Amino acid sequence: MLAAHSVAQIRAAESTLMARLPHGVLMQRAAAGLATAVIDFLGGAYGARVLLVVGSGDNGGDALWAGARLARRGARVAAVVLEPERVHAEGLAALRAVGGRVLGPEAVGEQLARHRPDVVLDGIVGIGGTGGLRPAAAGVMTAVSDAGIPVVAVDLPSGVEADDGRILGDHVTAALTVSFGSLKPCHLVDPAALACGAIELVDIGLTLPEPTLRALQPADIAALLPLPEPQAHKYTRGVVGVATGSDAYPGAGLLSVSGANCGLAGMVRYAPVGGDRAAQLVLAAHPEVVIGAGQVQAWVVGSGGGAGAGEALTRAIADGVPVVVDADALSEVTGPLGVPAVLTPHAGELARMLGVERTGIEEAPLFFARDAAERFGCTVLLKGRHTLVATPGQPTWANLTGVPWLATAGAGDVLAGLIGALLAAGLSPHDAAGVGAWVHGAAGTLASAKGPITAAGIAAAISMVLTPSLTPLDDRSQS
Repeated sequence: MLAAHSVAQIRAAESTLMARLPHGVLMQRAAAGLATAVIDFLGGAYGARVLLVVGSGDNGGDALWAGARLARRGARVAAVVLEPERVHAEGLAALRAVGGRVLGPEAVGEQLARHRPDVVLDGIVGIGGTGGLRPAAAGVMTAVSDAGIPVVAVDLPSGVEADDGRILGDHVTAALTVSFGSLKPCHLVDPAALACGAIELVDIGLTLPEPTLRALQPADIAALLPLPEPQAHKYTRGVVGVATGSDAYPGAGLLSVSGANCGLAGMVRYAPVGGDRAAQLVLAAHPEVVIGAGQVQAWVVGSGGGAGAGEALTRAIADGVPVVVDADALSEVTGPLGVPAVLTPHAGELARMLGVERTGIEEAPLFFARDAAERFGCTVLLKGRHTLVATPGQPTWANLTGVPWLATAGAGDVLAGLIGALLAAGLSPHDAAGVGAWVHGAAGTLASAKGPITAAGIAAAISMVLTPSLTPLDDRSQS
């Protein structure tokens, strides 16, 4: 499981460790890891041209010491020092001692033209910075970007907010970010995550508390997926009720059932919101699905329900079982529902629920996902490139699976059904939403094979994703 920690958590862990270590050891660990990552990025150091862009403080110190190490390996290193009066003096002396050149911002244009670097290290601002780049730094990095030179960010791209992933002004866009000690929320949460490029984590020996943000990995999914007991039957494995689709939107009913009927629950009951067109489609594609309401362990409500979605939600809540609230039913949610729930809005839907602008949600998705979870007293799955799952009192999940082709009509209907099956099978709302998002993204990636996909293709790929995930647990259950 990937973990991301807040700035306060990381600062406290660093202080504890530095109290036990000789002066400078922690920075040397970071610099060694950074230099190694740059060498791997370049495919070697000898003869490479490396330009450091250095701000004040420890972030600049990390870059300078890494530059000195690269110079000792045969790289030609120069450093643009943005604030000479505040530069890390020991790091600067180390770079000069091995022949590194030191420049002012005014020399960047000539440096790029006459001694074009193979890579630029962004050591401008560290995790303690806030707000966009200052004008001098922005000018330098704009010239680097215009020249098409790849950037390796030191700990995080300068100009992004470490703790919440917001971007408040000019910022660096990196090809690679080398993070020290732990990931930070900005590495996993958009829009900042888009600026990070690939991410490499360097262990510097920190002892950290429970993280504020997590990202599930394949082993975590295998451990969380519900497996049938040897004596299981369809009812003990869970029955998921799906109240979606209508004569106006029958396809939404079929797609949400396709997600629910992935095999993780023992049975699917389908109760169309209005008319019978959706039921006919469902039976033609899934003859094993039972048509009509009955006893269930979870409900999926909203997708394609139109004007009838509110009444369907009321009926589902009256059953007293967990409920997945999607699409049309989300507009009916004004407060806690009284039952365990997973809300699955995209940015526009959440904006309407919270009474804010969509752009606000997109600029600060982590804040608003957590805010909505507290306001509605439930799990909120905020869809996006890195879907977020927030639940009061729980570390937030950030989902890293998926491809841009997943932005296709009906994909959310499949996701809602899949989460409903996981709820019916016994997972908590938080885990069902996290596992559902991961599996849905992985299925989209598998179905895509780097090309276009449809929602039906995503649903069909779910079982192919689950098969290797289940294998380790199947083996364990037989031991």
